[in-house]
This record gives sequence, structure tokens and C-alpha cells, in this order.
Amino acid sequence: MHRFPLIRSRWLHTTRPAQYFGPCKTTEKTFDKILIANRGEIACRVIRTAKRMGIKTVAIYSDADANSLFVQQADEAYRVGPAPTSQSYLNMDAILDAIKASGAQAVHPGYGFLSENSGFVKRLDEAGVAFIGPKEYAMAAMGDKIQSKIIAKKAGVNTIPGYDGVVRDAEHAVEIAADIGYPVMLKASAGGGGKGMRIARTAHEVREGFKLASDEAQSSFGDNRILVERFIEEPRHIEIQIIADNNGNILWLPERECSIQRRNQKVIEEAPSTHLDAQTRRKMGEQAVALARNVGYNSAGTVEFLVDKQRNFYFLEMNTRLQVEHPITEYITGFDLVEEMIRSASGLELTTKDQSKVEINGWAIESRVYAEDPEKYLPSIGTLSKYVEPRSWKTENDVRCDSGINEGSEISMYYDPMICKLSTHGPTRADAIATMNHALDQYLIKGVTHNIPLLRDVVSSSDFASGRITTAFLDDHYPHGFKGHKLTSETAEQLATASAALQFIRQARESYTHVASRSASYVLLLPQLQPDGVHKLEARVTLTLDSETVSLQGANTFTVSTEFTNGEYASTTNTLKVVWDVDMPFVEIKHASGDLTVQFLDPLPLGFRVQFLGTKFDIDVLLPRQRELMRFMKERERLDTSKLVLSPMPGTIVSVAVKPGDVVAEGAEVAVVEAMKMQNVLRAPRAGTVKAVHVQPGSTVSGDDIMVELEDE
Repeated sequence: MHRFPLIRSRWLHTTRPAQYFGPCKTTEKTFDKILIANRGEIACRVIRTAKRMGIKTVAIYSDADANSLFVQQADEAYRVGPAPTSQSYLNMDAILDAIKASGAQAVHPGYGFLSENSGFVKRLDEAGVAFIGPKEYAMAAMGDKIQSKIIAKKAGVNTIPGYDGVVRDAEHAVEIAADIGYPVMLKASAGGGGKGMRIARTAHEVREGFKLASDEAQSSFGDNRILVERFIEEPRHIEIQIIADNNGNILWLPERECSIQRRNQKVIEEAPSTHLDAQTRRKMGEQAVALARNVGYNSAGTVEFLVDKQRNFYFLEMNTRLQVEHPITEYITGFDLVEEMIRSASGLELTTKDQSKVEINGWAIESRVYAEDPEKYLPSIGTLSKYVEPRSWKTENDVRCDSGINEGSEISMYYDPMICKLSTHGPTRADAIATMNHALDQYLIKGVTHNIPLLRDVVSSSDFASGRITTAFLDDHYPHGFKGHKLTSETAEQLATASAALQFIRQARESYTHVASRSASYVLLLPQLQPDGVHKLEARVTLTLDSETVSLQGANTFTVSTEFTNGEYASTTNTLKVVWDVDMPFVEIKHASGDLTVQFLDPLPLGFRVQFLGTKFDIDVLLPRQRELMRFMKERERLDTSKLVLSPMPGTIVSVAVKPGDVVAEGAEVAVVEAMKMQNVLRAPRAGTVKAVHVQPGSTVSGDDIMVELEDE
């Protein structure tokens, strides 16, 4: 056991004086010191409330997290092992040693890791240490999805048809699926967060899904048991937050809608839901309370439901911990859920015991910002070379960032790829959406691939704005994967005119002169998504500066004329005001169609890279003569990768399904790679014969490593 010497970070992290839930309501004594058995943003989140309550905090860390922000924010920190979770954040012996060495009186588990492990709670009880969560028996009963479904039925809660026992093996799962009827959901009995979950519509998919789900469950939760139940088509995922103390007081809080998901993991959540009426909300809340009361539940917990078009709702599972998406509930109710958990664990009553006093204040939306490829949802690792979080916009604290990183932080292959939980609040849903769009535009992340392009596209879509969402939203809207924002006539004109103005200002800055020519003409080549790939959309832009001299710092106003050579988009003439400070990536633009934000990311040989509406665009900005000469240049031949299976990310090889000489069909499984606790099946890009296999189970790979080669056709 080694105590971590607290040191100052060489990166500045500014914590805003955010009061998303009002001032601290606790004046009574709770604990002197608590240990947080978790990492990253949730550890920072618990530390924040503990400091508000005057409680000292203890962090635990793995070797990979030794310099992490949460370690620096805690009053004390103890090493619990190397990077793999099984040797650190799931290492009960090491964590108990840290508790003893620090003298912590209580443990907050965060979410994931040991947060729903009743064995851990039992060991804490034996050591005389309070667990900031439910009692062992309640967690054991409700944390097990098989047992919780049985209890829910007895408590009068609506449940989904399914098998109530333990599934023995893949063939047993196939038998159950045939009896229940397809499609079915296979999911880990002991877990959550989308780990160990698969949808199956055929017996083959059941067999394949059972193996992957059970392996993920074992890796994530140390328990490979799987349950099978009917999959509800076109459902909405809506959950009820409950808080309870040890004195019999239980409240249900307004719902969270969590239907925007990828790989059964939530991506965008909102509170309340557009789908529920007051009567359905009350019924769901009352059933959630009945379930909690049936098992003597205390602390914070979440009862998740699937809701169909007719607002029929079915119990899905109960998470016996703080949810990832709890900030939006705090936004609309004013409760500090971590504070309520600490009060409950110390024997105090809830800050409010009267259900009638729980009200909905405005609307809140949360976007989970992940370090991942938004097209295939594959994780990305690396160092955050630039990192700027968005700030409040229209009102104080209408933007909230729950993160555990700063500029210079490392995104590791060992842990969940979440960068931040970005939440916004407004008086209405439209206000919350507008603030979210603005916040995403103001979010700068460089060094890793991230999913802001996807988040921005979803939140600004007409279907999301109208509330037409289900758990199949991403699959329905991006059946071939999200590849980026597809330019429309309006957004193409916005991007073209903004880019021309940026080039004009760049050239003035490079020449260090305020008296450059007031007019310029450019040919811009904009990447445009098409079904067969990315094509170049050509725009000819002429702009004239409205003043005698160009401002190298701050605002410039232009009259801009744009003509697209493809003939699809109409020619336009607009006035454009551009505000761009030196050495800042954010460019504020006032356009006839509204205010815009563009991020200037990097210069390129023929132009530059910008982020616009969340998506990165590599733009060529040419003089008319340059464009004429480019037509005579031969395009570079693309590398043929059709016979290679490349690793899409750094990770560990779980299994290899082929060997040299095997004949494989297109789409056949060739290997499984695990990264950030998720298993990814890699498939043959075409039919052929395996020429070489360069990996084996247990070996590690980097992104783009060649794993399998096929013979030439």
C-alpha cells in the first residue's frame, strides 16, 4: 500500500462555482472522511459534494491513473494496483487496506466496478465501515436481474415476458428464445451500463450473442450469468429515480428518457420525457416506490422501464447505485443526489420527505461525450493535446460539465472511454436543445477521436426536436453508421462563406497588414457525403470587406457572394460578421440564417480543417488559377485494404476464429478484440482464403495493426 504524494498539476483546471442543486442542505454531522471506490468523473463528482458538506475525501488509483485529476482533488490517495480493473478497482483486499490506512468511515462506490457488488458491501459491514448505497440484502436482491424480476412481479410491478431462472448455456438460451418468441434480449444478470447485452432475432444470433454477452459480463462484473427476455419493439427507455433513507422515507423523482443508445449504452438523455403524461408518470413512480419498499431499499436507486407507443410500461431492471445520467435529475429537481446518499448512509432523513414538494423545473439534456469513432462506436485512446469545456451561455449554470480530465490527460485502453457528461438546462425543451447545440459547438477536443459530431447531429435533428425517438433511433437514422454532417444547401453556403472569410483574415494576419485588398475570390472544395463515399462540393466565393482595413483581432464584416458549380444549390449574397480572436480556435459568425460557431482546428497544405456543426471538414481554399491547374493533376491511388483485417483500435485479442488455409465467407467472424471492457467482433471484409494470421488470444494490438491477411483474388 502506497500513499500517493499529492502534487500540483502542470495543467490548470478551473472548477466553476456551480450550484446546480442550490446550497448544501445538510447542517448535521455525517462523516469526517469517506473513501471513493471509483475513478474519473464520478470520483470528482463525489468529491465536489463531500467538500460542500465539509467531509474529507480519499481516492484510490491504479498505476494508469496516478496523475489523474480525481487523485489531485482528493485530500488523500492510495494506490490499489496496476491498470487492469481486476487488479485495482475490483481488488477488494487492496481497497479495504486503503480504507484501514486512511481511517475512512464510509465508502462511496460511484457507478460500475464494485458499486453493485453485495459481497463488497458485506465486507464493509464486517469491517464496520458504512457503505454509501443500499444495504447488502437489497442490493443482492435488486442487483441480480433474475431475482429482481421475480421480486418486481410480487410487488405488483409490470414486467416483460421472459425466463426467470439462470440460463445454463447457449443451447438452453436457444430453447428459451423459441418458447418466449423472437426477438429476445440477452443480458448480464449482475451488471448494467450496456455491458453484456445483445439482441437476437435468430437461433444463430442467440448462440453468438450468448458467448459475447457472458464473456463481457465476466470481464466487467465477475459474473457471467445471463438472462433472456422478450425484446419490446420500438420501445422508449424511461427510468424513475428514487431516493430513500433508513427511516422509511422514499421519494420518486421525475423521469429521465434514455432512448438514444448505441450498443445498449445510453448516449443522450433528457428529463423529463416528451412521451409521458402526468398520470403515467405517477403510476411509474408509485410502482418504483412499491418495489423499493418491498425490499427495504435505502439510498439512491433507479428503476428502469421500457415504454411502448401506448404508454404501457414494463419493468426492465433496477440499478442499485447512482446513475451516470443523474445530473439532469438534479437540474430539474434541485436535489443533490450524492448529498442524499451520504445523509441516508449516516442515518439522517432525506432533505425532503413530502412527495408533493417534488416538482419539475424546466428541462435538462445530457450528452455523453466519448473518446470513440462515432461511425462504428470504436474507442479511441491518446493524450488530450487540446481540451476546452464549454461555459454557461444564456443564464448562469445552464451548462454543466461532469468530467475527470483536463488538457494533457490520457485516455487509456483500460477504462470506459467517456470524456465528459455534458448537460444543459433551460426553461423549455427548446431552450435546453439550443443550449446543448451551442455547448457542443464550444467544446474543443484534440488528441483523440470523439463523438461530438454524432451528438450534434442528433440533437439538431427534426425528429429529436419533435420527440420522435425510440431505442432504435441511431440504427434507424444512420443504418450504415454515422459518417458526419451531410451538407444541405443552407449549411453548405454557411460553411463556404465562413471558410472564405477565415482565409481572408488568415492571409491578412500572415502578411501583418491591415491594408490588404478589400476584395478576394476563392474556389472552395467542401467534403460532401454521398452514398458511394465523400465527394468534393465546389463553391466559388467572392467577398468584400465592409471597412477600409481588416481587423487582425476581433470582428470583421463582409459582403459575400457564393455560387456552387454543381448547379444544385442556388447562388446567394449575404452579409457576414466574423469574430475571431488571435490564437483562439473559436470563430463566432453572424449569418443571415442565424449565429454560428466554427472551430479552426489545423492548417492544411491547401487549406485548413474546421469543425462545423460538430463535424470536422478538411477544406481546400484555392485561388481560381490554382483550381484550373488542379484539374490536370493525377489523383493518388488508394491503398487496397480489401484483403486485410486491421485492428480498429488498441486492445487485447480475446479469440481468433480462423487459421491459414481456412476459407471464409464475407462477414464471417475472424477475431474478437476487447478494449475498454467491450468486446468487438471483427469480420472478413470479403470471401476468400486466409493467407496469414498475425495475432493470437491474449496478445495486444494497436490501432490499424494487421491481424489477418487473405489471399489475392
